[in-house]
Amino acid sequence: MFLAVPDQAVEEVAARIGRLKPSPRLSFVHVSGALSLGALDALRDHPVGSFHPLQSFPAPRNPEAFRGITVAVDASTPTLMRSLRALARAIGARPKRVEDSQRALYHAAAVFASNYVDALLSEAVKVLRAAGWTEKEAIAGLVPLSEGTLANVRERGPVQALTGPIRRGDVETVKRHLQALDRLELGAEYRMLGEIALEIAKEAGLEPAAAGRMQRALTEKSAATRRRRRE
Repeated sequence: MFLAVPDQAVEEVAARIGRLKPSPRLSFVHVSGALSLGALDALRDHPVGSFHPLQSFPAPRNPEAFRGITVAVDASTPTLMRSLRALARAIGARPKRVEDSQRALYHAAAVFASNYVDALLSEAVKVLRAAGWTEKEAIAGLVPLSEGTLANVRERGPVQALTGPIRRGDVETVKRHLQALDRLELGAEYRMLGEIALEIAKEAGLEPAAAGRMQRALTEKSAATRRRRRE
């Protein structure tokens, strides 16, 4: 039996089911990416497990959404583990065991790759709207760009897929970006992500001197702001 309920309700629902004394032949599985098997402790007289599709579901989607994705699985018994692995394969997905000790990092990675991508695109749309685009135009322009980046990451990995002014060491372009974004109060976000991108660029081969200039460009205003606050 699958407990497909919000994370905050899993323990309560498990406890309610436990009080009903279900058949010992039943197994119970939650579909949370963040919760451990401990969320089903009220049902520990039964095999318990987790089955979390690594996919985004803001609304119902057709079965094709499962094809080729990863499903995080775990179980308290080998028999249930085999069943969950088989189920993942049956829907066209790849099963991957994620144990309780790995859950927080696993789910945080999922948030970076899904929720925060949405957040970044929201900011990008906001910037283009400030430049006079409609939201529809911005989405139509930016989504294919993001899809191309994802395709490059799939083919080459994140280090070799990095492009843009930080990868090239183009300090003047980054300064122009920051001047424009500071007027929109979005400079801080650009600087934070720019420093992450700079570390990737250095790994990809950006020369140390160029990396130093870029670091100064990205941190110059932050340092000045800190000095003003001290004064």
